[in-house]
Amino acid sequence: MSNAKVLAAEAVESHVRAFFEGHSVEVVVRDLGPGRRDAVPVLRVLVVGPGPRSDSWAYVTAGCWAAMEKDGHGLEFVMTAHVRDQRFIDLMAMVAYYHCGGHQLDLEHSMPIGEPWTPGSACDHLLISLPYLHGPDLEHCPLPGGDARILWTLPVTAAEIEFRKHQGHEALEQLFDDTEINPTDPFRASVV
Repeated sequence: MSNAKVLAAEAVESHVRAFFEGHSVEVVVRDLGPGRRDAVPVLRVLVVGPGPRSDSWAYVTAGCWAAMEKDGHGLEFVMTAHVRDQRFIDLMAMVAYYHCGGHQLDLEHSMPIGEPWTPGSACDHLLISLPYLHGPDLEHCPLPGGDARILWTLPVTAAEIEFRKHQGHEALEQLFDDTEINPTDPFRASVV
């Protein structure tokens, strides 16, 4: 594994720590195991506790950029949740593998989770969106030799994904705004 990949993951971590100053930040090193390890060899999930910026938990990947960057540009992902739970660390590892293992994600893409976001939740997909809860200061992460864009993995329902296919991403986001969804509520109702 190259030193540059490790330095890039460390730079993402430094950016996240600076953005979430005053919050606890735990680094969970994730080894995806045999057959998957090579897709994201330096994967870490940064677990950010509640604090001055947010009363929610944030889970941020560090290592996707290092595995997938093109001309110095690449992505990392953030998810917000109501609690600290290993489930969300595992989901972020799944997002990282999905993105780096052959299904490259980008803004306005989505991915199926294959089960509810949390037990009993209607949300079983993730929508890749701008990190509205945290803003552009988290989104834009300068790195040695480039920059990472940290995008939001918003849990959504299959019906919302179907609506987006027909009405467009902006129309779905407008519905989220109009109904004032709580994006960290695993039991929120579908907006369609």
